Amino acid sequence: MKIIRSRKFQTNLLVTLQHIAKDKVSASKNFQKELDKLINNIPNFPFKYRQSIYFSDKNIRDLIYKKHTINYEINLEDNSIEILNIFNQNKPS
Repeated sequence: MKIIRSRKFQTNLLVTLQHIAKDKVSASKNFQKELDKLINNIPNFPFKYRQSIYFSDKNIRDLIYKKHTINYEINLEDNSIEILNIFNQNKPS
């Protein structure tokens, strides 16, 4: 499966990483490294994470990582996964 990172996800990830880096740059780098591992592993078990509570579509899932929600959509027809967004669980955008 191909992984597509949406523009919204990329923008919000950058904001998240900048916010984390204010306290500690290495923490920001580790956050991105571990998140990339999780995202790159999604094609192995695309339905592993819960159905999204923000959408009423069984193909949209919520990956939770360090108090952040990463929404992604599974498209079996295109054999792809689109990473839609990332946000702090307490502050959805």
